[in-house]
Amino acid sequence: MSESTDAPKSRPSRKRLHYGEGREALLNAAVRVVARGGLRKLTYRAVAEEAGVTHGLVVHHFGSRDALIEETLAHTIRTSLNTSALEPGTGKVADFSVGLSDMVTTDPDIQAFQYELLLEARRRPELLPQIRALYDEYFDATRRELTRMLPTGADKALTRLVFAALDGLVLHQLVLGEPEVTDAALEELRSLLRFLDADGDADGDTADRTAEDG
Repeated sequence: MSESTDAPKSRPSRKRLHYGEGREALLNAAVRVVARGGLRKLTYRAVAEEAGVTHGLVVHHFGSRDALIEETLAHTIRTSLNTSALEPGTGKVADFSVGLSDMVTTDPDIQAFQYELLLEARRRPELLPQIRALYDEYFDATRRELTRMLPTGADKALTRLVFAALDGLVLHQLVLGEPEVTDAALEELRSLLRFLDADGDADGDTADRTAEDG
């Protein structure tokens, strides 16, 4: 009797999750699975085991592996945008990306997931459209904030340059650590943006003086 009574207790328990809660848990579980083992390890069973739920719940929420990948990528970008201060909306250079190093320190799996998918897209071109579309959200957020900061606005080239600097800092910290190096580099980037801000003001003053002389 004792053996038959104890046997069920040894089985892993499955969580009962509400719809929204379950979906969020599965997205976070998918991030952790890919961050540890790469995209090849992303299976319904691995995600279910990581989240502590049934295999069928993953199928119910996402339907296909491709849908799971796409929605998890969108989830990581939303999370990054919310925690990196990429677009604080203040138009102040001092506020630009102030939370970047903390974002990497707090949840490195989110960033690792995105880099894994970027590399996988080189081998699987079918992933490129969703990578491009979702990364456009980063570019758009960067451009909007640069436009708030700089009198002359920000074109595509400047936007990509600034975002590439941020993306590189995230990758370096993810691999090498050293958040203080990230913070120091970010301050140098802000100094360059302040220079562009001042340069734009100077151009504007020159134009005003020229108009007055004319």
